[in-house]
Amino acid sequence: MSDHDWLAVSVPQKRKQARQDNRPKRQPRYHVLLWNDDHHSYEYVIEMLQQLFGHPVEKGYQLAEEVDARGRTVVLTTTMEHAELKQDQIHAYGKDALISQCKGSMTCTIEAEE
Repeated sequence: MSDHDWLAVSVPQKRKQARQDNRPKRQPRYHVLLWNDDHHSYEYVIEMLQQLFGHPVEKGYQLAEEVDARGRTVVLTTTMEHAELKQDQIHAYGKDALISQCKGSMTCTIEAEE
């Protein structure tokens, strides 16, 4: 193999490797999970999801049904920093005025996306 043949093989490989190294690395994703309880109404869940996530009423209702039926639902999948912000906002949202025995906000956790 001549010097010229060696260059023809190694230069494209180096370019390919450089392109792969320059790609931005994707941050890990996390689910924001809302947990069911008997102390919050559908109206509360729908309103909260509208205000905190910008979900339309239909999407809020769908998520309220899912959390009621399955015990939990994913309301957002995002970066860890954003997931922590949304968790804090849910926990700070307050109690449901429509349910007298409600003592505070809904439970929300964060889970790594598989």
